[in-house]
This record gives sequence, structure tokens and C-alpha cells, in this order.
Amino acid sequence: SAKLRRENIAENRIAMAVLDTIDSWNSKVEIVATPPAVGIDLTLPGGVSLGMELMHGRDPLAGRTRDLGAEASPLDFEDDGENSVRILPTGSGNSMSSWTTNDGTRSEFRRRSIKQGSAKLFDANSLVPWKLEVAAKGKFDQDKMTFHLLDCSFRHEDREGLFHTKSQFHTRGSFAVWKNHAPSMMGSKAVHRAALASSIDSPSVASILFFPEEMDFLQRDTRTLNYDYAFDISEDSKLDALTFSVGANHPMLNGGSMVTTILESVYAHGSVSAREKAVLDPLERRQKRNILRHLPAIDFTFGIGNSFIPPESHSYTNDGQTKSLPAMEGGRIMVRMLGGIKQDEQRYDYEDDSDIGMSIDSPLKITDEAPVADGIKVVADIGFSSIVLNSETSVKEFPELDIFEGTKLRAFTSGKLGGNIHCHLRPQALGTTMTTTGPNIFNPLEAYEIDCSGSNLSVRIKESTTSLGHRRVIIPTETSFKVRVVKSVIDMALEGQTECELSWDFQGLSPILQVTDVGLFPESVVHEKKEQVSLLIAPLRQGRLNMQISPVGGIHITKAVTSREDKEGLYDWKFFNALVSVSPDQSATDRLMDVIHDKRSMNKLLQVIKLVSNDGYRFLNYCFTQIWRAKDILDQEGISDPKHIIPGHRMARLFSLLLCDDLSHVDIILPLIRQVVAGDGLDVVTLKDLLRHNFDYYDDWAPEIDRAVRWLETMFTAFTVPPNFVENNVTPLSEQLRYSSRFKNIPSAAKLYEQIHDRPQVPLDPKFSKLVSRVSPYLSFRQIEYFLKVRSPKDWQPADLKRIRYVYSIKRKVMDIAESYGGLSFLPQSFLVSVFLGEATRGSLRVVDPKRTGADKTTAKYGVSFSNNPSTLHQLRKRRASLQEPTLSSSWTEETFNAAMTPAGRVASQTNLQGREARRATKTIASGDTSPKESSHYELGDCLLGPADVAILLQAGLTSVMKGSSVVQLNQRMLLDLIASQPNSFAVAVLAEIGSPGGQGSPRQLASALMALLEFDQNSFRPIHRLDMHALLQSWLKLSVPRREDYMAGGRWARQSYYDAVFSLAKSVLEDAESYIALNFHIQRVRHHTEADPIPQPKEELYQSTKLREAIELARKKIETADTEGSKILDQLIKNERKAKARKEYREVISMYKEAFEACSHVRDIDKLIFHKEWFASFYQRNYDALMIKSLFDNVADNIDNVRPWLNALLRGAKYGAPKRNDVELVYQNTASKTPLTSFECFMPYVMKPGETAVETSAEYPFEFWSNDDIFLKPEKYGEQAVVDAILDTIIYDPKDRERLRSDPLVRLLIPNPEGKYDFSIVSAMGVITEGREGTELQSTFERIEKQRGVKTIRADTATARSFEYNAQRIIEGIESAKEHKVPYGLLGYSQGCANALMAETLLYAGTPGQQEQVMDSNGLVCRQLLFSAINGSVHGPGSEFKVHRLIVMVEEFFKYQQGYFSRSLQSAFLEIITTALDSAQFHKMMGGAQSFLYDGCRAFWRESQHLAHVPTCTLRGVLEPHTTPEALEMLTSMLTKQSGSPLHDSQVHAHDAVGHPIFHLNRNGKVLEKCDIGPASIQRTHHWSPLDEEVAFIKTPRDDIIGSFDCAKDRHVFPWVDVNARFGFIKYSKERTPTAATTTKDS
Repeated sequence: SAKLRRENIAENRIAMAVLDTIDSWNSKVEIVATPPAVGIDLTLPGGVSLGMELMHGRDPLAGRTRDLGAEASPLDFEDDGENSVRILPTGSGNSMSSWTTNDGTRSEFRRRSIKQGSAKLFDANSLVPWKLEVAAKGKFDQDKMTFHLLDCSFRHEDREGLFHTKSQFHTRGSFAVWKNHAPSMMGSKAVHRAALASSIDSPSVASILFFPEEMDFLQRDTRTLNYDYAFDISEDSKLDALTFSVGANHPMLNGGSMVTTILESVYAHGSVSAREKAVLDPLERRQKRNILRHLPAIDFTFGIGNSFIPPESHSYTNDGQTKSLPAMEGGRIMVRMLGGIKQDEQRYDYEDDSDIGMSIDSPLKITDEAPVADGIKVVADIGFSSIVLNSETSVKEFPELDIFEGTKLRAFTSGKLGGNIHCHLRPQALGTTMTTTGPNIFNPLEAYEIDCSGSNLSVRIKESTTSLGHRRVIIPTETSFKVRVVKSVIDMALEGQTECELSWDFQGLSPILQVTDVGLFPESVVHEKKEQVSLLIAPLRQGRLNMQISPVGGIHITKAVTSREDKEGLYDWKFFNALVSVSPDQSATDRLMDVIHDKRSMNKLLQVIKLVSNDGYRFLNYCFTQIWRAKDILDQEGISDPKHIIPGHRMARLFSLLLCDDLSHVDIILPLIRQVVAGDGLDVVTLKDLLRHNFDYYDDWAPEIDRAVRWLETMFTAFTVPPNFVENNVTPLSEQLRYSSRFKNIPSAAKLYEQIHDRPQVPLDPKFSKLVSRVSPYLSFRQIEYFLKVRSPKDWQPADLKRIRYVYSIKRKVMDIAESYGGLSFLPQSFLVSVFLGEATRGSLRVVDPKRTGADKTTAKYGVSFSNNPSTLHQLRKRRASLQEPTLSSSWTEETFNAAMTPAGRVASQTNLQGREARRATKTIASGDTSPKESSHYELGDCLLGPADVAILLQAGLTSVMKGSSVVQLNQRMLLDLIASQPNSFAVAVLAEIGSPGGQGSPRQLASALMALLEFDQNSFRPIHRLDMHALLQSWLKLSVPRREDYMAGGRWARQSYYDAVFSLAKSVLEDAESYIALNFHIQRVRHHTEADPIPQPKEELYQSTKLREAIELARKKIETADTEGSKILDQLIKNERKAKARKEYREVISMYKEAFEACSHVRDIDKLIFHKEWFASFYQRNYDALMIKSLFDNVADNIDNVRPWLNALLRGAKYGAPKRNDVELVYQNTASKTPLTSFECFMPYVMKPGETAVETSAEYPFEFWSNDDIFLKPEKYGEQAVVDAILDTIIYDPKDRERLRSDPLVRLLIPNPEGKYDFSIVSAMGVITEGREGTELQSTFERIEKQRGVKTIRADTATARSFEYNAQRIIEGIESAKEHKVPYGLLGYSQGCANALMAETLLYAGTPGQQEQVMDSNGLVCRQLLFSAINGSVHGPGSEFKVHRLIVMVEEFFKYQQGYFSRSLQSAFLEIITTALDSAQFHKMMGGAQSFLYDGCRAFWRESQHLAHVPTCTLRGVLEPHTTPEALEMLTSMLTKQSGSPLHDSQVHAHDAVGHPIFHLNRNGKVLEKCDIGPASIQRTHHWSPLDEEVAFIKTPRDDIIGSFDCAKDRHVFPWVDVNARFGFIKYSKERTPTAATTTKDS
């Protein structure tokens, strides 16, 4: 007896044989059946469950009895006529928690004819069944298969029910599939394959279509099928009614939503057909995105005649904080889909464009529309005659505002809604078919875009009230809001720009605030017991503006595009932009200040505040009164800019007027100001006495005033800063053995680049492909981009390429978010982030736990998973029932309790944590690995988001203004779950990325983030799913995490500072994170040399070829000869310049020096490192100094800018010191209205012709200061050498330098460079305060050097007080623009810009091979110029750091003191404000910039830096003296002198620090830079702001004009550096030496 096994039966082959026997067929079927209800559950990324249910007929109870069974009693209804209200069995009429509306704001809905009392259990079997008739036929050929649907109709009619219902549906059409026979379109190989396939038994079309898995032996072009179809739906197709229920739920979140809608008179008609040349590959993967490959040609219309939410359904929405009861009636929808149609089509539009949105009461209008050939366009018109939203929100108690426990915020809104939606799905216009990094037209998700331009929506309010206890706000009837999408084009990843127009109209009225006594309700008391006030002034009751929404959710407000004229007044678009923008432009800020100064607006605000809080009214009223009073005083004194208040006499005068409205206290205030300016701190006793005598409320607020004065004392005290110490052997982290030993299995950046370029003609090794995929989240964006560009997609393994490209897309999105988060202007960001965050985290968790998230066989086959769990709607119905009937709540509570914990929940659980540690220890012992942690291999996380990506997204959520929303909280929870699913090192790495931007290490930045993270709002989560953040962080960090309550009054550590504790924790975290920082440098930056490698030496040191030896000997000989001969003529040149210049020896000496220049340039061409030699560097430095003097001489001779009066002022100050102060004389004179004279105007009395009137001398302009020596004013009267001597005496600070330069023939001869253009461009990076690309620093100089030498300047778009990394990236962008000129470039840095420029060089030099070429190729970096360099930090840095920390602790102590006077709610509000401020995006960005001035920041910078050894560095240093100090810098100067103990500085950096190499943190790279630094330049008499002019006009005082503080010669900052490098061959002349007109380039 044989056994027949099913697996031995070739079922597919038997079926194929049966199909081959069929020639044609026909069928006619008639069926009578009741259609079932269709339910679908979808789990969205992020864990949200979406349930939908659709059924024919009307089910007003929304399936309540079907899900709850016999135990559920019918709902009781109380019919009270038109205004009937649902009364639930468990509720009272006073609380929304019972799902009632007893606030007097009932909607007057048109009640359905369904009688509530007659509601009965729903029974599908009692319905009249449908009759289905189907007639079809078809034909099977070898090469073609056809199917004809002759008739398909569904009919239903019920005459006996409560309603006479009738529904029908009719369609017919054809479908055909045939083999692809188009050899002319095939390549030669394809033609041969097709011929060979036809020579054998080719399978039939039916076999290929139905059993594609059996056809894998066929080539793609052989198995590809052509298809065509066309189906029509008759115009009489309609459905009487449908019941549609939709619900949303999340297993961890409170609340849930369920809405049931009955759709009546549903109709549809149209046609659907295949597009031309439609092709099908049966073996194509069945993915949802592939639907886009087979978009039909369609002209289809469907609509809904009426829709409503039945009251019996008890529809509700609940996000855990706000519960809402929606109601809707009179809904109408009409949708038309067009695509692939070439003839003229029609659309739904409106005749009057001024009324945006659909008119609710008028029928739809149909107008012609252009045909839609590409993609599919959907036009939907919607209208709802009545929408009601009744909601209740839980509010935290706030006794100071009369908000007590249990108070609810109730809102009732009813109105109309209408509009139309345009959505066009179409292919993108892509230039190339497929790229590794860009969009790929073969991938539908990347090749298509969605255009929603032209959509609009309007809402008209019928009734709207919002009540909070004894307060209520009423919106005027007929108020309308309209939104129109001007332009919106996004890709399938939802990236793109959107521009919307928002308009509102309160119909000339204002919303009203009503207030009654506490305990009463405004809607139920008589009018005499209510107070009310309008909320808006007239200009705000109507308006229109544009909102631009960026791809990362940023909002920018501009003028409305449909405005026919600018709206006059204060409240235009600039006002709203100032409200929402994190960094509004100056005009928007000015507008906001104008509003504050507008008494009408502020009085309206005070009226509103008075009804809300009397205490708040008194406080704000006092503040506004003082602000207006101060404004009047400022106007009276003519003060509009800071320069008007900087002088001591003006400041003393103003403070006296502010204190007592007269000048009686000037004699007391002026010494206080002088003391602070001198750096001697604040006289606390005197200041408190002044306040006591002039402030009426001093005794009431004495403790608070005392603390505020102490804060001021801390700010103005010059604390002594310990001097920096020199640290040798500062080794890069990635080279330290304790870290490098852990990276043995992780490839370095150099290894990755070496392997990626190995054998480029063959595919990558699968192991290497997998390795890159594995480490890709830890790579930088530039690295992944380079890998994808340098290798073809075919070189990668498909799975690895998919992962790498996904990581690339995530990093690109996160990189955009990194600079755009926090504040009102990024309100929608959390919703956009959730779109890709859920998918990214879900994909990451799938990688981590494939068993938990992997698909089973059923899922793999059908693409969906089947579960025995209850449906989403079933759970929501049970929750709804538990609210209504307490007897049903027990099962729901148990179901919630048994919900599974997420990774973060398990880690935060102490029990699970102990078990986890025990299992980890057991695993370690079992593996025999008992080595210390630091010596083990570094454990990489296995997820799609890298630590840097998670850190940015986490920080964006912490700084969101919507931290209380469920979306933000869920986003944060997904990130925490992702971190918890990774090794502990991943969590430390995430925190390190927050506190170490670029590896610099900022514990203050991390401390702010930790404070916000520990107070993470979790109110939207169910109690069982809320995390103990302290336990979670403790489990990750293995460190004690402080709790805020322990440090508040009454806590066990109340005497200590909570901020100090968190700050200490942050420092410990950053110490532990050094392993990750080392990993970053190991895997992201190429180390070209190790610390053990020798310093690059000139060829003269290593070996000398005959050519090099001869060139060096010739150059040194020519230098020596020129110096000897030059010294011989020096005395005669000084004594009798004219005679000396006429002699042959003079010309010969100049010729000798030029020959020496050429010889040195020739040596440099042979040996690029020759300038490291002392003889070359010395000669180079002498030339730099000589060209510096020549630049000043040329400025004097050519009368450039205000150089002449500036030098004249400096000369007078060098001889006689600064002009005496006359504050005592000026303090009683109001001189603000007098326009200050410029330094040029001040020296006019000395250049006037006889008979002209001299400028009047006054106390403000003491012209006796000016020197009678007019050598700079009239240089033509004096010889060159006299002017040179005057320049040396005026400019050079050190007497030794002056004498050295006097005796140098190079300085005396003033030798110019040959005429001609340079092949060179400049990339400039300005200081810590800059406007970047739009800045004007040294603008006139850049214009002159371009005109004279053809040198273009590209301004890097650096930003104020930003981190090294951020500004370095902006400089790199500038370098990329400079490369377009195809000439070498140099880096010009000023102040902090010097460090930023060196960081940019490091990132390029250690970056991808493509980045390395930008600094190392023939058009790369050739020289550096560092102006007042801050690369070694500044004493201001640690001094300010100490003050900031002390002030934060003092503020914390102040709030501890206030705990006994205010409620816990107010304290929490204040603490939240402080935490939000410290964790704001602006604070983090500022801390990143401040870190560069600190010792630790500089150490981290120099530790990892790498720089080119063949690039010379020039510097310009300065030292301040009283006659060169601007008044705005006097206090900074005194502070720095007191803090450091030395006056040798330029107000911000010390002269010995402002060099071109590190002096405190020494390593190999530091020695290389020291070799590149061409000696310390001569120190000049100038200040740190020397390159600035127009940028500081707002702080330039009359005294500054007199001494010419900002009229400095600007050319000396650029010309000497460029000319000296051209002289020695670092910069080459262009072939075209004739000057050409050009303009300075700010950017490319």
C-alpha cells in the first residue's frame, strides 16, 4: 500500500496544465447575500493602533451591543425636545467626566428622525439581503488572456423598514494580458533570449500570471507581460447609507478616540483604464509602493450627499488630557480623481476667489480644468452645515490665579466648515535616472511628489465659548477663519516647502472675557454680577498673513500674497513674526517694541490682566508705567542708540533721571559707574542706599532687592582667574591605548577609505559591504554621502545599500532639524518628526529583537499579520462602556495592567534592572571574559539612528513648546525605548553628543539638558507606563542621579544646590563618554600622522640635491648682500632722502632685494617646507613688517578712508596720552541732540584756508587735544622717511620693535610688489559676533584688493557665538564656493574666527578624500592670516563661566527662599521657565560658542587638530592704551586686566596668546603649527575691534570720534599678508597682469 504525500504532488504544474486546456469560458452568477461589516486594524509607526469598520446601513449605536454582549444594558436617554441631552447612568450634570454637557451651551442640532426611545439591538440578519448578478466570459491563448465583465450589478431595496432604502451598483469592462513581443525595443542580447525562449515550450500567459514562482527560470524580458483594462461604473450607482467607524488607540497612552459617522446617499461613477504601454512583471515584489508603478488612467467621481455623527454612538476623542464630544450634521463631500486623461476635464471651483472655501448653502459649481496627463489629481470639495466640538481639559491648580484642584477648562464650539482640497500625485522632474544619494526614478517612493497647491479651508463660527471656573471667553458669532495653500510641493518622504495664507475676521467685534465671583459660573449668574472686557483692539480683529512652513516644521510669517496694499499700523505681519520667530529680524523686533510702547495696546492688556489677577495687574501696571516713563526720558534726552548712553556722564545723568526725575544723584552715581568701568566692582552699600531713598516699595521687597543687587555685584566683579598651565603630550583620544585597544574590530576612517577605493572595477567584498552598513549610523553625513557617490549601487549588497541609504536619509533630515528647533516658530515640528521617527525606531527595534518583531510565514506570504487580539474598536468600545457603566471597568483595568512594558520601562524597573545586571554578569563569566570594562571591545549599537541623531531629536523634543502634547511625549518615549534597547554605551554616547558638540565637552550644556530630561512630562501616559527617569538614567550611567525634591526646602539636601549636583553629574558623564568621543574621531577622521611620527622637516634638513643646495646658497647670499648694501645707504636715506634716492646705489639695493625675493620664491618652489628654516622665516617676517608699514604709508599718501586723522590722533596720544575726561562738566549739559563730529571733521581747523571760521571748541569736543604736528594731515610737506618714522612711533607698541624696524632697510625702502593680478582668493571668517555672509567687516579693503590684485573674497556665513563645528562647516561652504574660482585660496580669521578657520582646515584635512583635496590640491589652501587670534582662548571665558554658574546657583537659592510664600504650582511654573530657558536652543548654541574660550574647550580643540605643514601663518596682534581704547571697551579692558593681572592685551586676548600656534596644549600638531607661524609679528597700538567700523557705529561715542578709535587703517589687516605671500611665491601671479574692473564677492 503506497502513501501519497502532498508535497510530492506538483499542484502548480497540474493547475498550469488545466489552464492550458481551456480555450474560452463564460459564466453567469446570481447571488443573494447580506454583506458583512468590514473591519481593519492598522498599527502605525510609533505604536498607534488605528481601527476602521465599514458596514452597509445605519448603525447609530456604533456596534455597542455587538461588542459588549448581553451584559450591556441599553443606554438611557432623556428626551427634552430640541435640546435633548445625553444623561449617562453614572454621571451628574456638573462634570464632563460623566460625558454630559451641562454648561448652558447646547447645540441646536436638527435631530435625526430616528427616535431615541425606539433604538433596538442591531441584527444584521434582519436586513433585506443584496442581490448580486455577475456575467463574464474570457479566453485563454498561449500568448494572450482576455477577460470581459459583461455585467456586474449589486442591488438592494427595503420598503418595509423605518426608511425606504434603495442601493445599486453597476459596472462592466474588460481586461487583457499578453506577452511582450517588441524585439525592436530590445537590445541584441534580449532579442536572442526571446528567440531562444520561443524555440522551446514557452509557458502560457495564464501560467506566467497565476504561477510566477514557477517561471523564475525565464529572463525578465521574457516573462514581462503587457496588460490593458477598462472598466466603467454607471452613473446610477449609489448606496443608500453606510456606517463608518474609526478609532485610534495607543497601548501606553491615556485616552483614545472613536468616532462613528453615518454616510447617506453615497454615489459614484466614472471610468478606470490602464495607461498606454502598461507592463507587468509577475515576479515583482509585492510592495505597497509598487502600486505607483501601475497608476491607472482614471476619471472617477464619488460623493456623499449627507453625513452625520449619530448622538446614540457616543463618539468621543480623548488624548489623555482633553476629552471631546464631537457632533456633525449636514456633511457633503464630492471627490473627483483625474489622471492619464488627455481631453479637457472639469473640476469644482468657485466664482468668487475672495471667499476662500466652499459656500455651505450653495450647490457645487463645475468649471473646466486642464487635463491631467501625469500622475493622478484628486479634487475634493467638502462642506459641513454644522460641526460641534464640546471638550473638557484637565488643568493644574494655580491658586494665585484662582484655579483650584478639580477645575476644568470647558470649551464649546459650533460652526460651519467648507473648502476644497487639491492633491496631485505626479512624477518629479529628475535630471538623472538613478543616483546612489539622490532620488531614483525607478523607486516610486522617490520618483513621485505631491502638489497640494490651491487647497483651501474656511470655518465660520456660530457659537464658541471657553470657560475656566469663574471665567469665560466668548467668540463673536459669524467669526471666520480661512486657510489657503498658496504653494505646497512635497516628496513622498514629506520633505518640501509649504506656503499658506491665513486670514481671520471677527466681524468688527472682539472676543469677550467675562469674570464673576469664585465659585460661580458666568453662564448662570445675572449680568450685574459679571465683569467683562473685550480682548482685542480694533486692528487685531481682522487680518491676513502668509505662513511659510519649512521641511523641518519651522514657521516664518510674511506679508500675505493677496494683500492689495500694506496694512498700516503696528499689527502687520512683522508683529506676528516677532511673536513666533526664535531669531526675528531687526524690523520685527522693532515692531514688537513699538507695540510695547503703544499705551493703547498695553492698556487693553492691563484691562484683561486685571480681570484675571489683581496682583498680576498691579505688577504689570507698575512695569509698564516705568517703561513708558523711561521711554519719555530717553526721548527727552535724545537717546536712541547705545552710543548715547555709553559715556559715563550720559549714563549717570540717565540713571539719576530714572531714579528721581532730576539730576540730584549724579554726584553719587557717577563714581559708581567709574568704579565699575575700572573693574573694581559694584559698591553695594551705596547702590542700596540710592534705591532705599528713591524706590517706594523698597521696604516691602527688601530681601528680593538685596538679592538682585548681589546678582549685579557678581556680574560686575572681576574675579581672579587662575592662569592656564602648559600641558605637554596632549595625545588624540583615538591614539590613547586605553581607547584604541577597544576599537580593534572597528575600522578607522583611513581603513574605510582605503577599502572603498580598492579595486573600483569590481563589486565590494560582501563582508566589507556589511561592515559599512553596520557602522553607518556612527559615520558622519559627509562620509556616507561620499561612500554612496564613489561607488555604484551595483557594487553594494542590496540589503546593505538599502540600510545605508536609509541611514543617509535620516541623517540628512536630522541635520536640517539640528539648526531648526525650539520655540513657537517650530510648533508643527513634532508632528513632522513623528512621521519618520516611528518608522526609524520600529526598524531599529526590529534589528535589535528580530524574534519579537520578525514576520512569520503567513506575514511573508500575504504581507499582513493576523492576530487573535481584540480589535482596536472593540477595546475602544469597552473603554467607552467603562466610562458609562462602572460594572464593566474591572476587565478593562486588568487588560491595561497586563500590557507589555517597553524597553525603557523594563530598564527603569528596579526589579528588571537587577535581573538584567545579573544576567549580564552571568553571561560575562560564562564567556570567560573577566577583564575590566575599559579593556573590552567597544559595543556598538545596532540601530538605524546614530547617537548624534538621537541626541538632536531628543533635544528638539525637550525644547518644544508642546512638551505637554501626546505627540511630543510619544516621540520622546520612542527615543528612550530605542536607547534602552541598545547597550549602555549608546546611552552615554547620546548624552555625550548633547554635551560635547564636536567633542569639545560642555558640561553646562549637558547639565541643562539633563535637568529637562529628568523633568520629562509624561502626563499623557498611563501610570503603569510612566518612567522613573532617575532610575533609568542611573541604570545607564551607573552614577547617582539627583532628584530635585531632595534639594528643595524641606529636602534632605536643601542647603545644597540642585544645579551644582546636576552639573557634577554632567562632568562625570562627559568623562565616561571619552570612549565614545574617541570612537568618533577614530571612525570619522583620518589621522595622517601619529604622535610618534617625526615633525616634517625641510629638504635642507633631510637631504640636499645639488639644485636645492645651490638655490639655498644663492638666496641666502642675495639676502645677505642686499642687507649689507641696504645698511650702507640707510643713514644717507634718512638724512637726505631726495639725494639718496637719486643715487645708483639706491636703485641697486632695491634690485638686490627683488632678486632676493625671486631667489627665495625659487627655493620655496623646490621645497615647500623651507619657510620652517630660521633664515627664511626671519626674512619672511621682516618683509611682512615692512609691507605692514608700507600699507600704512600708502593709505596716508593716497588719503584712504580716515587714516590720516586716525594716525594724527594716535600720534598725539602716543606723545601726550589720552584726552582728559570732562564728565563733571558735561553731566549737566544735554548734548545728545548735537551730532558728534567725525575724526576727519575734528582736524579740519588745521587744514582750513586763511579767513575760514574754525570749528567751535566746546566741552564735548576739546580740540586742544589735537597735535600741532601735521605730518599725517599734510604728508606732502614731509619726506617718506619722516612719515615712516612717524608711523613707527604711532603704531608700534614695543620700543625694541620700533628700533629694529627703523634700522631695517626693507622698512625704509618701501619696496612694492610688481603690478599684476594674483591667482588667489580669500575665505574670511569673522569674530564671535558677526552677521556672516551679510557682514561688512573690512568691506572697503576687500573691494580695493580685488580692484588692484584681482583677489576675490568669500565671506563665510558664520554665526554669532556658535560652536567650532557649526562655524567650521560654514567656512567649508565658503571654501567650496572659493573652489569655483579655480585658484588657490587663503584663510583669513578674526578673533574666534581664527579658531573656526583652523577647525575647518582640520575637518577637511581629516575628512573624506574629496574633502582632503579641497585643502591639498593645486588650488587648495596656501596661507593663513590670523587677526587678534583667540585660538588659545581668552581669560574672559573662564571668568564669564564662573559668573554664569554662580548666578544660576544664586537664582536657585532665591526660589528656595520664596517657597514659603507661593504655591507649589507657581514654584513649578517658575522652575519650568528656568529649565526651559537653560535648555533652549539659543542657550545650547551660545554655550557651544562660549566653550571655545575655555581651557577645556581649547584643550579638546588642539588635542584633535590636524593642519597642513606647508602653509605659512601670519598674525596681527595689538595692545590697548588709554588713547586707543574705545569707550565701549573700557570695562572689558579693565576686567581683563584685573582677571589676568596683565595689561598687555587688546581688550579680549593677550598679546602672548594671540599667536598662530597653541601655547598651552602641546603635541605634534602644535609643533607643526609653530613651525608654520612665521614668528610673532610686531605688536601694534590698537584694540580688538580694529577691523570694525560700520558694524560698531551704534556704540561709537563722541570721544571715540575724537581719538579715532574705529577709524583704523583697514588695509593693514589684509594687504601685507597677501603681498608677502605673493612676494615669496606662495601666491602666484596670474598670466594676465593687466588690471580689470571687478567687484568684491561676498558669496558664490
